[in-house]
Amino acid sequence: MKEKIILKSSHLFLNLGFKSVTMDDIANEMGISKKTIYQHFKNKTKLVEATAMSVFEQISCGIDSICELNKNPIEEVYEIKQFIMHHLKDEKSSPQFQLQKYYPKIYANLKNKQFEKMLSCVTQNLERGVAQGIYRDTINADFVARLYFNNMISLKDQTLFPAEKFSISMLMDNYLEYHLGGICSIKGLEKLNQIKINQNK
Repeated sequence: MKEKIILKSSHLFLNLGFKSVTMDDIANEMGISKKTIYQHFKNKTKLVEATAMSVFEQISCGIDSICELNKNPIEEVYEIKQFIMHHLKDEKSSPQFQLQKYYPKIYANLKNKQFEKMLSCVTQNLERGVAQGIYRDTINADFVARLYFNNMISLKDQTLFPAEKFSISMLMDNYLEYHLGGICSIKGLEKLNQIKINQNK
């Protein structure tokens, strides 16, 4: 039951927002009593925390599975983007910033976990790319990985990128092209152009 509550809550929170969805809404959607939810979660804050961490763990596992395939580093970047886009396709409420505003402690904890995960994943991707000659050997992997994380977080800031002007898909595509364009060697740029041509077919 606990897992079912987390699953339903994550769908509602991503769709409607952490602030808007009440415990009553979740109970009604599931056809259970609110008391049943409180048997598993002391309050809404605990449920929000469990849901946010559950979504993070699912995405982390998916990214790990992609990295284990040991693909060409540029292809890996695009594959991870596709996975994240698919996973967060129900995000309609800017959940990251609702979390930041209404549950700052949970947001800070989640951001730390995201940072650790992404720093490790991106650094490995950069090091493999340099070793294979598709990223420039002059890049500072630690610096680029930190910049990458910070920019990815910024893409979801609706004060910078209002949803009515920028779709998340357009932002991700443009940012990846910007990121890879800045670090690729000539060999890497050829591979990047080939991927873009294949995507547009």
